[in-house]
Amino acid sequence: MWTRKKSIYLSKLCVIEFIILLVGLIATAPWLVNLFLSFSRAPLQGTKPYFLATIYIGAVPAAILLYSLLKLLEHIELGAVFIEKNVTYLRHISWACFAGALIAIASSFYYIPWVFIAIAAAFMGLIVRVVKNIVGQAVELKNESDYTI
Repeated sequence: MWTRKKSIYLSKLCVIEFIILLVGLIATAPWLVNLFLSFSRAPLQGTKPYFLATIYIGAVPAAILLYSLLKLLEHIELGAVFIEKNVTYLRHISWACFAGALIAIASSFYYIPWVFIAIAAAFMGLIVRVVKNIVGQAVELKNESDYTI
């Protein structure tokens, strides 16, 4: 039977796997970019430094996002859902999505398909922002009810 505890465990496991993939991407970026450029049919001569810059700069908001997501899941696992720290983690996640969108849109000047990544990242940032606002209001209501006798 699927439980809340199993769901949180699976979510944390997936986040940890993404952290490992991010570290692997950073470590193998030059090789992966060479592989991509050798298979691509697009005229991408001289773009290797741009791809590497996109990957390395984009790794920063990705790391912030994954760390914040892991901490958020740890709080949820402990039953601390409607707390101000979770609102902060959701804010960090949304800003990381928006930062990723900006990096991808800038990268679209040398490789247009980055636009699709930018749109997806901005949309995710918007969704997380709405959830952050909902959780923020829930925290306020919880705090008010905690002080009510």
